[in-house]
Amino acid sequence: MKLDYATVESLFQNHPALRLLRSDHAPLIVSFLHRVFIKANVRFMAQADLVEALEDDLFNLRAVHGANLFPKSAVEYLNDWAENTKGWLRKFYRPDIDEPYFDLTATTEKALTCLSNLDERHFVGTESRLLTLFELLKQIEQGTEIDLEKRLAELYQRREMIDKEIAETKAGTIKLLDGTALRDRFQQFIHLSQELLSDFRAVEQNFRTLDRKVREQITLWEGSKGALLEKIMQERDIISHSDQGKNFRAFWDFLMSSANQDQLTKMLERILDLPEVIEMQPEARMRRIHYDWLEAGEQTQRTIAQLSQQLRRFLDDQSWMENRRIRDILRGIEAKALTVREQPPSGVFMTIADSAATVELPMERPLYTPTVNSEINATIQPTENAEIDAGVLFSQVVIDKSRLVHNIRQALQDRNQISLRELCTGYPLQYGLAELITYLQLAETHFKCVIEDGHHEIILWKVRGSEEQKQARLPRIIFVNGKI
Repeated sequence: MKLDYATVESLFQNHPALRLLRSDHAPLIVSFLHRVFIKANVRFMAQADLVEALEDDLFNLRAVHGANLFPKSAVEYLNDWAENTKGWLRKFYRPDIDEPYFDLTATTEKALTCLSNLDERHFVGTESRLLTLFELLKQIEQGTEIDLEKRLAELYQRREMIDKEIAETKAGTIKLLDGTALRDRFQQFIHLSQELLSDFRAVEQNFRTLDRKVREQITLWEGSKGALLEKIMQERDIISHSDQGKNFRAFWDFLMSSANQDQLTKMLERILDLPEVIEMQPEARMRRIHYDWLEAGEQTQRTIAQLSQQLRRFLDDQSWMENRRIRDILRGIEAKALTVREQPPSGVFMTIADSAATVELPMERPLYTPTVNSEINATIQPTENAEIDAGVLFSQVVIDKSRLVHNIRQALQDRNQISLRELCTGYPLQYGLAELITYLQLAETHFKCVIEDGHHEIILWKVRGSEEQKQARLPRIIFVNGKI
């Protein structure tokens, strides 16, 4: 980017990140959004929870600086920050949920990251970054070398270095990192891991922009269905096959490997227990930072899935419209036939192609497939005047496993373990026993858990649509940090 006068002036007037930093309420916006979203690593939050958190901050600030400091309510401030003219928050609705949700925009996260980097660091490591740059250059050089002899020479040299290190290790000579080098590398790891979380919002924003563009094209499209699908898929392929799309796919494939997840978990547990690292007082969530990456990647994948849903909905609507058009044409033909039924037109007014024999070879006929008779057992014999409640057929519910997984991960954000009873207290059961059984299934398939058969807990929930309360007595189930 050329930082000439015109470009910089346009950035200060139009870029959301710079307009945020120039806002009169910038201290409130930056401190609140950083605490709620960045520090807690929350991808999105319901409006009720976000309003409650902002009301607490406004109450404390008014108590110190006066009641007239921020005259608006928390809801008004959030809606103002989410307007298109601001663009600091993204307000949206999740499927089948009427309550709005809020999330940071990529430009807002850039502004928050810029401010956090202004703090003076007591320890500025340079060795790890230099080694990283040197390693990147080596990978580029090795990945672009086409001379077979040079590649073999490089491999032989690396093998000699490994053999030498193996011999020194067998002789008892082990080279360990000193405290300075260890702190330097761990600080670089923290910086890069936080940058990686920020990059996910930028990737997600690109796919969200494509989804919005697809919606606009579907709304205004007047051509054929095939032409629109071809255009949309070409634009999607541009993003998927771009450098950013390929890089995200490679990262996602690496992180989805269970072996890589276990390896990252073991390395983090060992490194975070080192005395030099403990002195740096890293945040508790660094122990499960790779699961934060996984959760952020899942959010990006859900955004990509929305694009497929839009295409499927478009195809369904187009099929319905085409069927309706065919039906209208047939009805028109029938109406015209009825009008001339009593007085048919003279002469030739319609032609039909000559009939011809259809030849079917015996080997072209499909083999006979016997039908399977379904056995229906009616266990209820209604009487003639019995009234059957058909509302039960429409009262079935589907438990959202992703929401329950998010609840468990959120609860384990700042603690190492939590019992099922505590989890159901913090996140009350909405669908009763079915949701409780889903938690038990997740405990077996998705998370590490401990079952204490000698201790039992009572889990309570309210029946939907009434004040009736039910309970279940289960052995104590404790979710712990980690993943299968």
